[in-house]
Amino acid sequence: MTYPQRNFDSKRWFKLSLSLQLANIGSEVIRAIRWHQKGEKKRWKMAVWRALELFDLTLSDKRWKNRAKEIARLRETICDFFYGGNRYHSNLSSFDNYFFHFALAARLDD
Repeated sequence: MTYPQRNFDSKRWFKLSLSLQLANIGSEVIRAIRWHQKGEKKRWKMAVWRALELFDLTLSDKRWKNRAKEIARLRETICDFFYGGNRYHSNLSSFDNYFFHFALAARLDD
């Protein structure tokens, strides 16, 4: 998949812990949801693209091969929420609850 822009160093991404990677992905997902709620189509699309790109980088990180199924399912859920029929019945609260724990763990690791 080709993404419209790249704002970060992928080499640096692979040095981050899984908690920090997922916390950053969560930040983009929550940002995308908020832009979507405000009707800012271009901004929410860019935030979703950034989140998907970060998901792809995380999935390609060999350290997390044992967690790949969970990460891929989470990516699928995000895609379903924004582009599918939301068959998993996701919402801002469910994503916020899920990603909050990674943000907290990343902060405690710091």
